[in-house]
Amino acid sequence: MLPQNRLRELDFLRGIAIILVVFRHKEVIHFIQVMGWIGVDLFFVLSGFLVSGLLFKEYKKYGSIDAKLFLIRRGFKIYPVFYLTYILYIIPRIILNKPDLKYIIFDLTFTQNYFLGWGYAYAQSWSLAVEEHFYFGLALFLWLIFNKKIFQFKVVENGISKFEVFLIFILITVLILRVISNIQFPDEKVRNTTMSHLRMDSLLFGVLISYWYYFRIDKLTFFYLSNKFKLLTLSFLMLLFTPFIDQLDSFFVKTIGFTIIYLSFGILLIHFLIDKNINNQLDNLFSIKLVNFISKIGVCSYSIYIIHTLVIFAVKFLPINNKIITFILVFVISIYTGFLITSKVENYFLDLRDKYYPKRL
Repeated sequence: MLPQNRLRELDFLRGIAIILVVFRHKEVIHFIQVMGWIGVDLFFVLSGFLVSGLLFKEYKKYGSIDAKLFLIRRGFKIYPVFYLTYILYIIPRIILNKPDLKYIIFDLTFTQNYFLGWGYAYAQSWSLAVEEHFYFGLALFLWLIFNKKIFQFKVVENGISKFEVFLIFILITVLILRVISNIQFPDEKVRNTTMSHLRMDSLLFGVLISYWYYFRIDKLTFFYLSNKFKLLTLSFLMLLFTPFIDQLDSFFVKTIGFTIIYLSFGILLIHFLIDKNINNQLDNLFSIKLVNFISKIGVCSYSIYIIHTLVIFAVKFLPINNKIITFILVFVISIYTGFLITSKVENYFLDLRDKYYPKRL
């Protein structure tokens, strides 16, 4: 029977993802700072898996999905923390210089990754735009399939289904678009890194894994366990380049590199899903307390992601030149503040969501 509650091991992966992001934005160890960008890609794969899983479970129970309810519930999860925290980000711009209203609108409408590349008030908000576009696109796509029956959703035991063919076609198409965009517009380094149609494949690979997990779990388990060592070795090897190549200036990373990364993290995700001893393995490798702490960081990863660059900005004003001390300050304050925001803000609105817009399941 598939698990219904939070998976500690997946929260651990999210914790690792946000830790990598913090290392990326606040350098203390150079090679980790160089590779820290992959934390966002890990978030994308996990998000694609987890969010599509909500809709797949709903379909399995009801034979349809409530796309409107899904988007409302995602809105309660994302928007309150984003918009309330955005006020904190825009205050320094008001104090230091006159803010650009047009750019603020781009941020607030999650279109900054197309109009600006990075976010305006804080750069990393571009990834939130990618996720928002994914939520709406996924809800529409699955609503058309499950509710409007634009083509028959049929799980094929031996072979490949139309659903899988379509997802694989999109994955290949996004890669081709990345190659074309980087060749035709080489000076658009940022947009070639942030535009949704060039980054959506990481999320969609998570959707494909979710499909296998919820509809073809026996096949997935058999294939993975039969090739476990080979797949884990391949996953490790595909990550080896990341400490040595920075993404923004690399044609390789911005084309096939992103594909290699989501394939690597997809294998890792499958390992975490299939291996029944994964929690014991993590505990033996890191200790129970450390795994629990990183998993808690994973639970609060959204709030930490939102707030950590504001913390970095604030710490710059302290008369401290030691980068180890400043990193520790950034890390501790970001984690603590993220915990606080999750507890006091995010959970408050999630309670409202569950009261007024309860899930169907």
